[in-house]
Amino acid sequence: MSSDILTRSSTHWSEAGRAGMDAFYTLATDDYRHLAEARDWATWMSEAQSRAGGRSLRLLDVACGSGKFPNALVRHAGVAEAGLNKIATDLLDPSAFSIAEARAALPVPFAASAEHETTLQDFTPPPEGYDIVWATHALYAVPAADLPAAARRFCDAIGPGGRGVIAHSAAAGHYIEFHRRYLEAFAAAEVAPYISAEDLAAALRDSGAEVSVTEVRYESVAGPDDTAAVEGYLQRCVFDDSVSLAEMQARDPVTEWLTAAQAKDGWRFPQLVHLMDITV
Repeated sequence: MSSDILTRSSTHWSEAGRAGMDAFYTLATDDYRHLAEARDWATWMSEAQSRAGGRSLRLLDVACGSGKFPNALVRHAGVAEAGLNKIATDLLDPSAFSIAEARAALPVPFAASAEHETTLQDFTPPPEGYDIVWATHALYAVPAADLPAAARRFCDAIGPGGRGVIAHSAAAGHYIEFHRRYLEAFAAAEVAPYISAEDLAAALRDSGAEVSVTEVRYESVAGPDDTAAVEGYLQRCVFDDSVSLAEMQARDPVTEWLTAAQAKDGWRFPQLVHLMDITV
């Protein structure tokens, strides 16, 4: 397993890693439902449409993954019934596999437009920018040295009157805290820690953006017999399928975290997500 966090991530976002991806989404799909229910997105996007006038909204989906967020907005936030024009959706991801998955999954009114097989920090936004730029649970693997450049590119992509949105685990949330404990237990000298929401907000502000934060708290839940799904979820949380659930449960400080997450009715992983609104 490569020690480069971006390489580790890209290896898992591939056809060869599909089984692990599917196991991960047994629990993680609910992340996007909670985001979709965190605000009135139909009104929020209708306001963006009003600012854009009669033309299609231009959206950049950064590190688009498997297209879970647009689907959650349609299923849980009424976006398809909001009277929006077609949303021209540019898909950005360093993985061609992810771009193909997201493109195939886009629901109406989202419509795939340009594709950008690159990292955010290496992206050159079009001069006109986008009405909406978002990254939802997408930027954990940005190398710390590249974070300032990634933040600048995110801001540069927001066009006049546009809005940016990032949803990302806070340092105290499961995705960051579990990864920190995993590094201490198994790979502290080899793998960089994930970028936290607090890291992202600081870098965006350093780039001149205004950032407001709404906390979203919930639990990722699995039943007591869903051992395989929990193992796949946790392995994908750290991009390492070589460490079994049993090994994780036997190695502190991961043991402490997993013991606290296990109850009679199954598993409950505590999530603390910062929903960030970004203006430039």
